[in-house]
Amino acid sequence: MSDALVEPIRDASRRLVRELGFMKPVLANTEMPPSAVHALIEIGAGRAATAAQLAEILHLDKSSVSRMLRKLIAAGLLNEDPSAADARAKLLSLTASGQETLAAIDAFARAQVKAALAALPPEAAPVIHQGLSTYAEALAKPAPRPEIRIAPGYRPGVIGRCAQLHAAYYSRSVGFGASFEAKVAGGMAEFVQRLDAPCNRLWCALDGDEIVGTVALDGEDLGAGIAHLRWFIVADGYRGAGVGRRLLDAAMAFCDAQGFAETRLWTLKGLDAARKLYEAHGFVLAEEWLGDQWGKPIAEQRFVRPLPR
Repeated sequence: MSDALVEPIRDASRRLVRELGFMKPVLANTEMPPSAVHALIEIGAGRAATAAQLAEILHLDKSSVSRMLRKLIAAGLLNEDPSAADARAKLLSLTASGQETLAAIDAFARAQVKAALAALPPEAAPVIHQGLSTYAEALAKPAPRPEIRIAPGYRPGVIGRCAQLHAAYYSRSVGFGASFEAKVAGGMAEFVQRLDAPCNRLWCALDGDEIVGTVALDGEDLGAGIAHLRWFIVADGYRGAGVGRRLLDAAMAFCDAQGFAETRLWTLKGLDAARKLYEAHGFVLAEEWLGDQWGKPIAEQRFVRPLPR
C-alpha cells in the first residue's frame, strides 16, 4: 500500500476523532468520558450484558471496566443484578435515568451526523456509510502475522535471548529474580557447547531474524536413553498462535527419530497453557512436590513421555 494513500487516510481518521469529540474529557454533551458513553450505548443495545462482554467490545482491561461500572452504578445509571443462570455473573442493565441519558446521547449523535450530511449532496450518505463500515471492519481484523520459522541449531544471541524470555515471563508469573535468570543463562551456555553431539538439539522460533521462542533436547545430562526437554519458552505476543506447538512438534519428532526410551521435563504447577501442550504431545505428570531451589517454596512437577510404540 502506497504512503500516498495511507497518510491521507491517517489524517482523515485523526480529524474524524477530533471532530466527534473524542479528544475532550467528556463526550456527546454529557459529563462522562468516552468509555462510559460507549458503555451505556453497548449495554442499552443489548450487546453487552456483563462486565467481561463490555471489556471485550470496548477493548479495555477488566480492571478499567470494573472501575467505570462502579461509577455508573453509583451515579444511578446502571443496575447490576445476579444472573439466574450463573450466580457468579452480574447482569448489567440501564436504570430509568440511564435510559434517559442514553436517549440524550443518541439525539446528540444523530444531530451531529445530520448536520454533517446536510452540507453534502444526498448521494454522499450511502457512500460514506459503506466506506466507514468497510474501514471499521478492516480495522477490527487482526493484522496478518508473518510466518514464524522453526530453525534448528545455534544462532548468535540465543543464550541471552532465551534467558531474557525466561526472566521476563517467570518474574511476572511467579516472582523469580536474578538467580533464576543466571541459572537459565548458565545452563544454556554450557549446553550450546555440546550441540555437536548427535543426541543434542536446539530449535529457535524466528520472526524474521528475531528469536521469539526456544526449546532444546539434551540427550546427555539424564543418562543413556533419556532425553531432557529444556528451555521451552515463547515470547509475549506469540503465545496462542501455534508457535509453542510447532517447537514441541520438532522436539518430539527428534526424540522419536533418535529412539529415546523416554523424555522428561521439569516445570512449575499452575502453568496450564504449557501443560496442555505437554499433554497433547504425550507427556504425563509423574511427580509433584514443594521445592525451594528458586528462593521460595513453590510447587514443582516432573512430566514423562515414553517412546511411542
